Amino acid sequence: PEIFCITTKYEKPTWAPDGALLYVCLYGWLQIDFNPRFLQTHGIRKIFQFLRICREWSIIEPDTQTGKQKGTEAMWSADKWNDYEILDTSKGEKLERWGEFILVRPDPQVIWDTPRRHVGWKKKNGHYHRSSRGGGQWEFFNLPEQWSICYQPLKLTFNLKPFSFKHTGLFPEQAVNWDWFSEKIKKAGRPVKVLNLFAYTGGATLAAAAAGAQVTHVDASRGMVTWARENARSSGLGEAPIRWIVDDCVKFVEREIRRGNHYDGIIMDPPSYGRGPKGEIWKIEDAIYPLVVLCGKLLSKDPLFFLINSYTTGLAPSVLSYMLGLVMRLHGGTIAAEEVGLPVSESGLILPCGASGRWESR
Repeated sequence: PEIFCITTKYEKPTWAPDGALLYVCLYGWLQIDFNPRFLQTHGIRKIFQFLRICREWSIIEPDTQTGKQKGTEAMWSADKWNDYEILDTSKGEKLERWGEFILVRPDPQVIWDTPRRHVGWKKKNGHYHRSSRGGGQWEFFNLPEQWSICYQPLKLTFNLKPFSFKHTGLFPEQAVNWDWFSEKIKKAGRPVKVLNLFAYTGGATLAAAAAGAQVTHVDASRGMVTWARENARSSGLGEAPIRWIVDDCVKFVEREIRRGNHYDGIIMDPPSYGRGPKGEIWKIEDAIYPLVVLCGKLLSKDPLFFLINSYTTGLAPSVLSYMLGLVMRLHGGTIAAEEVGLPVSESGLILPCGASGRWESR
């Protein structure tokens, strides 16, 4: 008979028989170590069938106290949403609730093939289909062109509009970072100036402004900056002290250094690849570290925080941590870096959505 041994540690347990075909290192579903002979014999599909059986037998289960998947305690999870929810994940796609509307969007992290039991799969309002030639297109089922959702902990309202490359205009996993730096700003006890680079539709900008900071919002896309200003008005922050800048982020930082401007907090959420308003090319592997070094020159004498987000596979949390350590070593403080994720209601797992590196003053 086949013997399956399951452990939550990386070392092979002393109680595992020598003849075991497989032992699984369960560290939040995704970090799994298989006996090579089992993989060669049965293939990856058999492995995920086995994992599904484990869950159905309650061998793998969420923590009964927190509802989170055991082993994901280190991941930073944006788990305070009421208007947003990942309902289920399967076959390369995630089923999401955005307010009262349900969308199906592709997600490269969802490599498992689990039954689609949730009723939402059959009652979706929008479905983004990837194309084999690259890109893809939306298919809509009674979905408005625009609607809004609220992040209640910070009383922020975001206008959503499905557009190209599967996006809706919001990355909800970033709420876990909004909460973090909002507390830093509120507790600073002094005026705080924040620079938000690659600021998109303004989630971090609005969170910082709502906490009391003066914010400079920079993005190369005029359309994204216009969208961010709409979100500010919807959130009651239309008159907040926010500078709205349409510019290439690197060139803006270089000019701010020459002007002698400084900031107490810096946020950057760079894309893997992009172009500036005048065709400037951005490739994250080549450009991220030089930009972090430049941003270090913009920090005030008493900086509060520095946040870097990454959706690029090659920029693991340890890489973000190392970059921050090199740039911020003269400022002391502490550095932490982890994956960020969103809870999945149907399975209890935390779906990884990228990584963040944080520096903060002591």
